[in-house]
Amino acid sequence: VQLQASGGGLVQAGGSLRLSCTASGRTFSRYVVGWFRQAPGKEREFVATSWSGDNTYYADALKGRFVISRDNAKNTVYLQMNSLKPEDTAVYYCAAHLEGLSLYDVWGQGTLVTVSS
Repeated sequence: VQLQASGGGLVQAGGSLRLSCTASGRTFSRYVVGWFRQAPGKEREFVATSWSGDNTYYADALKGRFVISRDNAKNTVYLQMNSLKPEDTAVYYCAAHLEGLSLYDVWGQGTLVTVSS
């Protein structure tokens, strides 16, 4: 599978953005897909994960503001980001691994989100 992240851009604080991670391949439903982000000068951090069913998991600090969802028919996982803050500014990456494995071994190219104050 290959991943393509999109949807980043410039938004004012308090605004919303929806990122998309679209995958190639016919076995997308068997993949766990996660979102990560890397802010300037900081290490990459986990944002959220979606399993093939409805199971999701979030970084504690982002619960309630970010929502991950997936549409297996469209081979796409979304990250809805609400009430954005300047500290959410980062390059956002999606990544995937087959269910049953634990290491994200497929990465998209990243999409830049900039939140202005």
